[in-house]
Amino acid sequence: MSSAIGFIGLGIMGEGMAARLLSEGIAGTKEKPLVVWNRTGSKCTDLEKKFSEKVVIVKETAKDVVECCGVTYSMLSTPEASKAVFEGDSGVLAGVTEGKTIVDCATLAEDDMLRMSKQVSEKGGRFLEAPVSGSKGPAANGSLIFLCAGSQEVFNEVKDDGLNAMGKASHYFSKTVGYGTRAKLVVNSLMGTMLTAFGEGLALSESVGLDPETMIEVIGQGAIQSPIYNLKGPKMIKKDHAPNFPLKHAHKDMALACEMAKKNKVEFSVIAEAEKVFKEAREDNELNIADEDFSAVFETIHKKSESDFSKKRMGNNI
Repeated sequence: MSSAIGFIGLGIMGEGMAARLLSEGIAGTKEKPLVVWNRTGSKCTDLEKKFSEKVVIVKETAKDVVECCGVTYSMLSTPEASKAVFEGDSGVLAGVTEGKTIVDCATLAEDDMLRMSKQVSEKGGRFLEAPVSGSKGPAANGSLIFLCAGSQEVFNEVKDDGLNAMGKASHYFSKTVGYGTRAKLVVNSLMGTMLTAFGEGLALSESVGLDPETMIEVIGQGAIQSPIYNLKGPKMIKKDHAPNFPLKHAHKDMALACEMAKKNKVEFSVIAEAEKVFKEAREDNELNIADEDFSAVFETIHKKSESDFSKKRMGNNI
């Protein structure tokens, strides 16, 4: 089996992940090149230029990548993109043959992962479900958290020869594909709910005359402190929502988590209410924040508020 490493999908997350495989020496040599493909070809060219001293091979299709690699990582942004790239005539599955390994790092519905795993296995390949906890920054600096299920053999092989370069921790939940997705949806739905509550608290602080920067500092000094508050808070009050984790993707994960909770008859009303706020934010054509960072839910909170501060703030937006 080829020692080349494949990577499909060089978007917000994949770009940083692929770069880590190169910078940490997992791939990028003549003996072990990194073979890449992306729907927008310029992303591949940019990676080549950035790592001109490394061996990076650009292929014309996802199928071509899988065919020439022993292990191929895939990181695509949406279920629709993942399905199209995976099942297309020149897609991932078309390149799978006996012994090929696919490590899928996207956040999809559990049924999607199960279908993909079955399709790979039926062609003699191996499949590891490996969605990640983390956004653009952690992808770039190698501090993602991998939430894995499926082939334990594959997990053991890539944990210290791939995942370790891209992440700070890797967890293996079950041989049953779907458990990684379940873990990811729990994490992301909680994260979205935390940010929604934080946004409401911050909006209230501003509206009653409290200095928001001081309140962020106060929150960071107590038992409710969280890295996400310290990271996002200062940007939120400045309306800086440059995307690290797009709001539309955050809402997708929250909606999937709500479906999972309903299917399993779990009380989920608090997170379900936060999901409604994210849904409203995603669908608001006036604010147009679906592609902004998920911290932009703060703009929806202010838009829905009737305080003098919120009205004045939103007067500069819409």
